[in-house]
Amino acid sequence: MADTKREIERKYEATDATRLPDLSRVAGVARAVPKGVTELDAVYYDTPGLRLAADSLTLRRRTGGADEGWHLKFPVATGIRDELHEPLGDTLPRSFAALLRSRLRHDEVTPVVRLLSSRDVQHLTGADGTLLAEVSVDTVLAERLAGKGSGTTATWTEIEVELADDGDPAFLDAVEKRLRKAGVRPSDASSKLARALAETTPVRKKKRETEDPHTAGDHVLAYVREQIRTIVERDPAVRRDLPDSVHKMRVATRRLRSAFKTYRTILDREVTDPVGAELKWLAGELGVDRDQEVLDERLTGRIDALPTTLALGPVRGRLQVWSAARRTGSRRRIIDVLDGKRYLDLLDTLDALAADPPLRPAASRAPGKALPRAVLKDYERLAGRMEHALEHPPGPERDTAMHEARKAAKRARYAGEAARPALGKPAKRFAKRMKAVQSLLGDHQDSVVAREALRTLAVQAHAAGETTFTWGLLYGHEEATADRRERELPEVWARASDPVLRADLVP
Repeated sequence: MADTKREIERKYEATDATRLPDLSRVAGVARAVPKGVTELDAVYYDTPGLRLAADSLTLRRRTGGADEGWHLKFPVATGIRDELHEPLGDTLPRSFAALLRSRLRHDEVTPVVRLLSSRDVQHLTGADGTLLAEVSVDTVLAERLAGKGSGTTATWTEIEVELADDGDPAFLDAVEKRLRKAGVRPSDASSKLARALAETTPVRKKKRETEDPHTAGDHVLAYVREQIRTIVERDPAVRRDLPDSVHKMRVATRRLRSAFKTYRTILDREVTDPVGAELKWLAGELGVDRDQEVLDERLTGRIDALPTTLALGPVRGRLQVWSAARRTGSRRRIIDVLDGKRYLDLLDTLDALAADPPLRPAASRAPGKALPRAVLKDYERLAGRMEHALEHPPGPERDTAMHEARKAAKRARYAGEAARPALGKPAKRFAKRMKAVQSLLGDHQDSVVAREALRTLAVQAHAAGETTFTWGLLYGHEEATADRRERELPEVWARASDPVLRADLVP
């Protein structure tokens, strides 16, 4: 796997006449150490349609400097990027190709811009010699290699201040204060590549002002496209095994599938139903690892909360062995899914749907009429399932009915969230109440799953000659949790089913 570094930096405008102020006077800096000038030669790659640049991704092959090689940068927040590094080679590293697969699909990357930079560097160090930040003055020559403006060049000078690894971001504020006092101003460009593309494009198209959605179809499509973007954007994070990445990608697939069902009067279900089936498949593949992760966290938390005198036998070790056995191959399986034709075909289908949506006549209606009707229909579905769940006495049948109600509550919540831009605070309140119902029912379902797991662990412990006391104790805790949730449910549902909440959805 490629080396990864969290890059936190700020860029500033400079001219040939710009002189850096004495940065040794910045609070916390003992010395500003000159490190000399380095010549850098970087070729930036993208698709013919600049798909990577559109998502603020940077792919380059650079020679010169201590970190020459291939670099791939993913945006994290303003001024913060994750930079991945692979050794210098003539072809795109396989690890980078995999991380970019959700964007590239069937396209090949080609050189689009070459940047020749003369970099004058100084290090800002503390009293003990610790590196605080690297400051560079870059004199840049950019040449467009492909697309509109091919052969066009641009030159500029800029200042970069990059925080040292594990540094305090507040230090950059102190440096900026000193730079601003000297007349140096932040750059408008987010990256060298963005500036190079902007300055070598012969005809700059005026940015079209985004029009506010004015039909029901506009609002639903905006929500659908947001979920599609999330799936594509989360793909590299899942491949990198970043925290919560699988969960977020899975949620996006569920939200999208739910929107297809809720707004079937707006989007033709003959088109969306097959897509929804593929999204269900993807969510299921992603869920193998995620469901086990959630269960492990719950059971580990239960064990951690016990007094040591009640944790009898090798409970932690048995839980780890049991979990590892259930996870065998799941990580590799997810990567295989993301590399597979079925998944890539699904991404192409989603792109096509977003570009040419299967709108029905109701899509042209005012959002204040069409959207509440769809949201309320999902509510009625939830109300029926809640009635069914509450009429059962505690036991397996009630557990199943509550699980079905949880799924309906999630769909009603998503329906309210999708309608929020059009319906405002009433939709926000509705979604919040539905989320409360979903959360309670979700915790109840987690207790059902946990009890099944604890029973299995107890059986395995007994067969190995270990005491089953702790597993029985934890089983009792989960039974008590489920009982509390069942007793809380009528009150939570009463608040969520308040008629005023639904009446406010209709303008």
